Amino acid sequence: MRDKSKLMAQDSPEGAWTKSSFSGGGSGSDCLEVLKIDGGVLLRDSKNPNGPKIALWNTEYAAFVQGVKADEAGLVL
Repeated sequence: MRDKSKLMAQDSPEGAWTKSSFSGGGSGSDCLEVLKIDGGVLLRDSKNPNGPKIALWNTEYAAFVQGVKADEAGLVL
């Protein structure tokens, strides 16, 4: 497993975070935000922008998105 500290070091307070086009239900309050960075992405909960973040390399993020689109986790979108 590659060290993700270089990804986490690219965190931006409010910079270019974007909300997912798949936000939970009609309320839009359950949002995943994505920050594209060099080599990957950071993910965070829009309700808790100062909370924990998940760092994914580009290949991991592509697999994550493909899995969500294929409903591999049984997610309700």
